[in-house]
Amino acid sequence: MRLKTFIVEDNATIRENLIGTLEELTCVHAVGTAETELEGREWLTQNQNEWNLAIVDLFLRQGTGLGVLTACQGRKQNQKVIVLSNYATEDIRQRCAQLGVDAVFDKSNEIDALVSYCIELCQPTTD
Repeated sequence: MRLKTFIVEDNATIRENLIGTLEELTCVHAVGTAETELEGREWLTQNQNEWNLAIVDLFLRQGTGLGVLTACQGRKQNQKVIVLSNYATEDIRQRCAQLGVDAVFDKSNEIDALVSYCIELCQPTTD
């Protein structure tokens, strides 16, 4: 199974390294990217059947990831939304939980946990 993934990250170097790492180590397949809140919100809501996973940074070139997360609240049950941020404080984690985020990872020290999370999503379920 390929995990169709949309990434909202305004730093091109981080975005490209993240895509390369996740596509090499997991079943993630990047189907698109956005650098701003508006681009992220629009793509995720207009392409509701085209993604399984959204990875969202909180601080963007324009707007914030919180707006993107709000736009994802009506997503399908099988669609996962995670936050990858340098600001994964306890307050941010609580706010993300309120917005229905499935997981929060710190860019500086939780990349391995993000990779493990994606690998778990790739495993077939026995429902």
